[in-house]
Amino acid sequence: MTKQYDYDIISIGGGSGGIATMNRSAMYGAKAAVIEGGILGGTCVNIGCVPKKITYYAAEIVRSIKQFSADYGLDASLNGFDYETFKANRESYITRSRNFYKRSFENNHVDYIQGFATFKDEHTVIVNGKEITSKYILIATGARSFMPNIPGIELAENSKDFFGWDRLPKKLAIVGAGYIAVELASSLAHLGVEVHLFVRYEAPLRHFDQMIQENNVKALKAEGVQIHTDSILKEIKAADHNEKEAHFENGYVDHFENIIIAAGLTPNTDQLNIEAVGVELDDKGFVKVDEYQVTNVPSILALGDVTPAPKLTPVAIKTGRTLAARLFNNQPQAKMDFSKIPTVIFTHPSVGTIGLSEEEAIEMYGKDEVKTYTIQFRSMYTALGDSAEKCSIKMIVKGKEELVIGLHIVGQGADEMLQGFAVAMTMGATKADFDRTVAIHPTNAEEVVTLR
Repeated sequence: MTKQYDYDIISIGGGSGGIATMNRSAMYGAKAAVIEGGILGGTCVNIGCVPKKITYYAAEIVRSIKQFSADYGLDASLNGFDYETFKANRESYITRSRNFYKRSFENNHVDYIQGFATFKDEHTVIVNGKEITSKYILIATGARSFMPNIPGIELAENSKDFFGWDRLPKKLAIVGAGYIAVELASSLAHLGVEVHLFVRYEAPLRHFDQMIQENNVKALKAEGVQIHTDSILKEIKAADHNEKEAHFENGYVDHFENIIIAAGLTPNTDQLNIEAVGVELDDKGFVKVDEYQVTNVPSILALGDVTPAPKLTPVAIKTGRTLAARLFNNQPQAKMDFSKIPTVIFTHPSVGTIGLSEEEAIEMYGKDEVKTYTIQFRSMYTALGDSAEKCSIKMIVKGKEELVIGLHIVGQGADEMLQGFAVAMTMGATKADFDRTVAIHPTNAEEVVTLR
């Protein structure tokens, strides 16, 4: 590598994407550094998917005790939920995870620089008053929760603030319709919170397959979540007893202990002095990149939530490792494939989805080219009692060869079973390939390979 710069590559941002890129670059022989002014690990490990999944598990245990233990002949009751103990244990786990990143830097010889970086030029950043130069500079600063510009918004919180709560409220409003909103609504309802979910249109999860939308609404309502459709937050006022009075454009007014806004993300580009280097942003402030993660300034790269890419931690990690291979491991054509990204919505039950929705498939290929295989059934896990909960599966195929272009699963274990099916779809599996696979019985997953 050239000696002209202090580093071969540096990351502004120590979240999942930046860490993965620098560790992999260093493994390939590059001199790399991570610059982070906040908490190492970024959103995912600290105030995102990791503590969220732990909260999901807590809610799932509560759900199992309340809804299914008696069906199995268990004399079990839930005598209480000690939120303080739960939160302390969750924080301990997060601290251990954060320490793992520091050890990975030591093992891979990645420099960790604490401080906030700003651009001076296309090869130079300023951190703690010191100039640091690099052949490549990666913007991996992520994004923060979008907060609407309405009166009283300072009384609201975002989805990340939830993880700092010392106690759970009795009554909560969640404003949003995406996966973060429904995940929080689902878990907190099981943990005893009266949850009101306010969505702008007719249902949450509008950008997912219709089957997912319908099943999610049924599940949320069964959990006691009150869904308010066609609701746009207009104003928040302080009320008695530290409550907040929420006003909506449709005239609805109610009081809540807490109001969470989970209505999208704003990119963290406003504190970088990015205008000094002329990096182009889109109309929402996200960094524009080409298919190789390069901005309009060749030495400056970007990935993860600060770009328009899907806002998922594994996407940032995979993109970063692919970028490192292209830059430092003789793979000049390596680039991230965003076409088949599996993801899970951690509601109760969980939702697994990959590929196109039925609506997207028809729009892209035409109705005559698209065929669906669906099934709805009772999971054996819930079958001993009178639970109305169902598992639903939809497979979407294209053309005479029946190439699988979409797979959507709602039900017990969907979060774990999707990963293997995602491998098959990434390899270009057809419905015939699924049919040739021997089913594992008795499981929910076997229904995916026996669809008719």
